[in-house]
Amino acid sequence: MIFGIDYNTLWFLVFGAVITGYAILDGFDLGAGALHLFLKKETSRRIALNAIGPVWDGNEVWLVIGGGALFAGFPVAYAAIFSAFYLPAMIFLIGLIWRAVAIEFRSKEPGKMWRLTWDIIYSFACIVVTLSLGLMLGNVAMGLPLDSQKEFNGDILSFLNPFSIMVAVTTLALFMTHGAIYLAMKTENRLYTKLTILAKNFTVFFLVAFGVTTLYTLLYIPHLTDRIRSNPVYFIFPVLMFLAIANIPRQLKNGNYRFAFISSSITIASLLITVALEVFPNLLYASNDPNNSITISNAASSPKTMKTLLIIALIGTPLVGIYTSFVFWTFKGKVKLDDMSY
Repeated sequence: MIFGIDYNTLWFLVFGAVITGYAILDGFDLGAGALHLFLKKETSRRIALNAIGPVWDGNEVWLVIGGGALFAGFPVAYAAIFSAFYLPAMIFLIGLIWRAVAIEFRSKEPGKMWRLTWDIIYSFACIVVTLSLGLMLGNVAMGLPLDSQKEFNGDILSFLNPFSIMVAVTTLALFMTHGAIYLAMKTENRLYTKLTILAKNFTVFFLVAFGVTTLYTLLYIPHLTDRIRSNPVYFIFPVLMFLAIANIPRQLKNGNYRFAFISSSITIASLLITVALEVFPNLLYASNDPNNSITISNAASSPKTMKTLLIIALIGTPLVGIYTSFVFWTFKGKVKLDDMSY
């Protein structure tokens, strides 16, 4: 126990922080890829690829850390989650592979059809990865059928339900907004103007999707609002989220893309924090019988393992953060194409 907080709760917080970091960082990469085909000119697409070129692979490191944290800290939850999400998880991983292949192969040949083919693969892969993430998040929030042994007992398509599909679409809309804002910060002239328009359009797309999903949650998924309703202090996170969302179009209108990007990052973080608050102490809620839920207590590794993991995390995670900050600092500013560009 540290500062009065037990190791299980601390590791839950570490895992949540890492996943939030991944969503913010790889979120704009995936969003930039999802909107890639909206950019019609060859030069525009090259600039967009080079805007994320120095950072996209490093951003995926946070996903690896998150997966390792879940496996090492909560192995029971890891087993149940990947049993339930075997299909979307495999689609997610395949999408990540094809995204990487498309980015690297696109510039290897100058042919128009060659590059168009990889552009389509790249954009499609980013959309698939984002939708898979949204589906998994929606199901974790809503819950899945688990038996008394904490094992998934639904069918292979249990993850395809209205709520999770709406969360997936909302995730795609948010990432596309996030990506368009990031690209606008990295570009200039006519491409900057194009991305300004796209950012505003995707913001509208996100607001509509978010509104529908929120209404559905309030009406049909009551356990996702119980904790906030019972403790007014927690209202600070939904309020922060709504303020950040409202600030995005305001900053876009004023041309302050750095602050718009900060607002979209806060939106992602506050959404995930709100979900974490509502599901805690569950890691996977049993929709058929709450007694079968996987919690931070019944899914955790031994206290000694948790203590060791926290020491490693306290050393390793800041190093990754420093490396990430260094890369962003090194490649700050507008993108300029040269002989080394994609």
